[in-house]
Amino acid sequence: MSQPFSHKEEHIDDEMLKVEVNLDDMPGEWLGYVMEKLFDHGANDVFYSSIYMKKNRPAILLQLLCDREKLDDIKRVLFEETTTFGIRYYPISVHRLERSFDEIETEWGPVTIKRGVHRGEAVESAPEYEDCKAIAEKYEIPIKEVYRVVWEKLRHQKWEF
Repeated sequence: MSQPFSHKEEHIDDEMLKVEVNLDDMPGEWLGYVMEKLFDHGANDVFYSSIYMKKNRPAILLQLLCDREKLDDIKRVLFEETTTFGIRYYPISVHRLERSFDEIETEWGPVTIKRGVHRGEAVESAPEYEDCKAIAEKYEIPIKEVYRVVWEKLRHQKWEF
């Protein structure tokens, strides 16, 4: 399981790009593979949405966020691994919260908690999925039960900075 550690300070990242392509003729089975390749080549986030294109054809809108310096690698992956004939990209700013990581004890062992801090105040906290998944698999319990227990413990915990 993850060890607690501190992360970056809260900041605005002005060097990001949003990249997107419409895919109306690509098998859905390829999407997971393409997502992995994009992450491997520097995408910060990758997401898909269902859309309709001309002639009311169902399609997928692939969108991603990446640092400006990663654009050439990202474009190469998109042109090599998808059926797109064009890529749109434009600058975008991302406000990133300061992040810190702590552990919370459960009856099954520790779970890493990620906290988001805005102006010195914790405004978000969430259990790390991989820790919850590992517990669910090890103890053969539903993952939603692991999350329920962790959320209950979080509700009663006071965070200190």
